[in-house]
Amino acid sequence: MKTTKYSIVGASLMIILLALLPVNVSAQKFFSDPQFKVKLDFDRWHDVNELYSDMSRLEKAFPKFLKLQSMGKSYEGRDIMVMTINNPETGPEMSKAAMYVDANIHGNEIQGGEVCLYTIWYLMENYGKIEEITRLINERVFYIVPTVNPDGRQYFMESDGGNARSGHVPVDEDNDGLYDEDGPNDLNGNGIIEQIRKYVPGQGNYRISATDKRMMEPVPFGEKGDYILLGDEGIDDDGDGRVNEDGPGGYDPNRNWAVDWQPNYVQSGAMAYPFQLPEAHAENEFLMAHPNIAGVQAYHNNGGMILRGPGAESLGEYAASDVRTYDELGKNGERILPFYRYIIIWSGLYTVHGGFIDWTNDGLGIISFSNELWNNSQYFTSTALQKQVDDPNSPISGSKGRYFFDDKLEFGDQFVDWKEFDHPQYGKVEIGGEWKKFMGRVPPRFMNEELCHRNMAFSLYQADEMPKMEIGETMVKKIGDNVYRVWVDFTNKKVAPTITAKAAQNNVVRPDLITFDGKPEIISASWINSKETFDYLNPITELIDQKQLNRLIIRNGHPGKTTRTLQYLIKGSGNVTITFDSVKGGKVSKTVQVN
Repeated sequence: MKTTKYSIVGASLMIILLALLPVNVSAQKFFSDPQFKVKLDFDRWHDVNELYSDMSRLEKAFPKFLKLQSMGKSYEGRDIMVMTINNPETGPEMSKAAMYVDANIHGNEIQGGEVCLYTIWYLMENYGKIEEITRLINERVFYIVPTVNPDGRQYFMESDGGNARSGHVPVDEDNDGLYDEDGPNDLNGNGIIEQIRKYVPGQGNYRISATDKRMMEPVPFGEKGDYILLGDEGIDDDGDGRVNEDGPGGYDPNRNWAVDWQPNYVQSGAMAYPFQLPEAHAENEFLMAHPNIAGVQAYHNNGGMILRGPGAESLGEYAASDVRTYDELGKNGERILPFYRYIIIWSGLYTVHGGFIDWTNDGLGIISFSNELWNNSQYFTSTALQKQVDDPNSPISGSKGRYFFDDKLEFGDQFVDWKEFDHPQYGKVEIGGEWKKFMGRVPPRFMNEELCHRNMAFSLYQADEMPKMEIGETMVKKIGDNVYRVWVDFTNKKVAPTITAKAAQNNVVRPDLITFDGKPEIISASWINSKETFDYLNPITELIDQKQLNRLIIRNGHPGKTTRTLQYLIKGSGNVTITFDSVKGGKVSKTVQVN
């Protein structure tokens, strides 16, 4: 290479310019992505110990805001951990409306635990960075429980995935006096509970699909197939002639709650009585000890749904005022969560007796949702691809779409093909035709962080719309000798009321209280339409008929998005302090000078 005097001069100038840069400039100064105090991964699944370890790391990193504690023990002795998020500088936790978020009541519904962990992490890492997050933490309290069924979660993570929906209190499902003695068996030792099929030419009720040889399909009426399906992989462990009829657990932890609980012959999996399960008992004790909880989110999977109660038609629809609250939150939820539908449990999904969010809504007076995480439509998200999903001739239509996704995006890793096997009872069969346990009900790992963020965003939106009382404008007007009218505006700008109609009906939330402290004597108290109306037009809309006018009981609470004006007629002058005290809407006070 030939060196010229111009290249030498250019190099010299570059050296001089570099030398002039400040010596303390670091590469991080030009790095645009924020640096996190705690690095967590959301492209993988955490077992119970890993969840709790990460929660502990977060608590140590943010001790001012976070408190990690056990709300009780599972049947197998695992802690059910809850993280409290509160800024003590803006008030004690019981003085603020709280959002309760839990997940994983069913052992195999694991991604809800990841959403919970992500929520704690995101709130902490962005406090002081994002104005809306900072405000939310200052104004609200969060109780977050990533797994209310740690036994079921750990069993699912460690095992082949068979019968992991239940918890692990033993249940005699086949009524033989023995418990959990005949569950699925991983006969070929590949870590997956697969299906069993037997080749019976011309005598079966299933055939191999012409669309894809991996798929089985029932034969039409009047025709014969070449295969019969024999259920999950396993053997007759207890020698009663049946296979896999009494696996671990065998109940439904989401049917053990006290509203509309039904016995097992009506509602399968309900156990013998409400709160029989140690997990349900511990969770309810926590909820009862925290009446400030005004919002609930219980993450399940799957189907892409924003569910609300009632769980059974017999419970009847909510009052119109409660429906308006749910509708506004749910319909905005559909905008936050593409492919999710806002629906009522009994009419849009199926009937549930003794469900958790029926208990929290009806029994505890809390606005409650249950998001069913992940919708298979999210495999193919563009408008053009959605049209192909509905086209039977498309390679991604119907059940074919999952195979296409596995082939092209998971590189065939998630499907286990059929292979011959000598079964001790059935003889020569084939085992396979099954998806690995992380396929189908949970999102692909590389899509999980978006699921976490969008569902968190809906729960934070709900938390922001919990009631929050304010005292607005106050006015004093002298109307006679030492007699005054005092007007006070009480405002709740949020969607949710301080007391739902159902809570008022069932008397499950302490009434709101308005107290009047000061020397002047109260002659009367009433709600009025407007402070601006002339006296002789009598603007009173509701004269309050209570014995203690210095301590008004507001049994129906304060509606959402509403300002109401209270008028006191008092005798005497001096300072008075007026306080609105709501269990779920907070406590606010204002001092008014009367003279």
